[in-house]
Amino acid sequence: MFSDRQMEVTDKAVDEIAVFVEYYTDPLCSWSWAFEAQWRRLRYECGQRLDWRYRMGGLIADWRSYEDPLNDIRFPGQMGSQWFQIRELTGMPLDTHIWQEDPPSSSYPACIAVKAAQRQGQAEAEMYLRRLREAVMMERRNIARQDVLLAIAGETAEDSNLDLDRFRKDLSAPETLDAFRQDLRDAGYYNIGRFPTLLLHSTNGHGLILVGYRPYELLCEAVEHLTPGLRQRVQQPPEELAVVYVTRWGHVTARELAEVMNSAVERLSPLLNSLIERGLLAYDRTFQREVPIYAPAPRN
Repeated sequence: MFSDRQMEVTDKAVDEIAVFVEYYTDPLCSWSWAFEAQWRRLRYECGQRLDWRYRMGGLIADWRSYEDPLNDIRFPGQMGSQWFQIRELTGMPLDTHIWQEDPPSSSYPACIAVKAAQRQGQAEAEMYLRRLREAVMMERRNIARQDVLLAIAGETAEDSNLDLDRFRKDLSAPETLDAFRQDLRDAGYYNIGRFPTLLLHSTNGHGLILVGYRPYELLCEAVEHLTPGLRQRVQQPPEELAVVYVTRWGHVTARELAEVMNSAVERLSPLLNSLIERGLLAYDRTFQREVPIYAPAPRN
């Protein structure tokens, strides 16, 4: 059963929720970025019966203390090769140039910024965390810098209910830092050292932990084990599904569309190009990216 602390942060009615997920992650975690394709599909197919809360894991306090012996990474310049491998393995776009041009010195500022957004609600935290990921993974923006964190908050506020003035105050508020420290303590309690890590709780009192990047089939097995029938398979024509899915999330990569449509990215290109040409989808051209990102078509 959910604890009081788990349930107090949900935006949904308690009687609708069948599975609650505590998602330990970090805005600078490339594996969590790659996992967006599966994570978004799961939430789309489970609808209101799945609820979640993001917990910040603090991937990199600083480069003096950071060490990843499994991947032989001790310096910022070595991170680019791992991002390249993740991009090739998962198909999610990752721009490795940031690690040569302007490498982030820590992930802690971005973690704290997510907690500041979370003080305004889970929807605001969701949108802000996504924009942080896009900014660092696709746009070469250094999310360790406060000016970048504030700029991304401004961008998020344009498409959400995020109160920018409150965000600025909460960014340096003691309560925000305490919330991040609590996330770190809880991650230590559960011995969580890899991201993404999902703690799944069902209303019948059962739970399980998924550690690391996982294909969608294994994610489905986990939720079906906890609550059979939780997920509803999508039955929509490809064109309709693509438009509805992009509208649901706002910004979507081709890899994410390929996941929900059970297709290869290459096979989707003609469909997506047709939807762009017919004005049903659009490219988001706000920032220069090596790989396009899809957005809803502008309203006339």
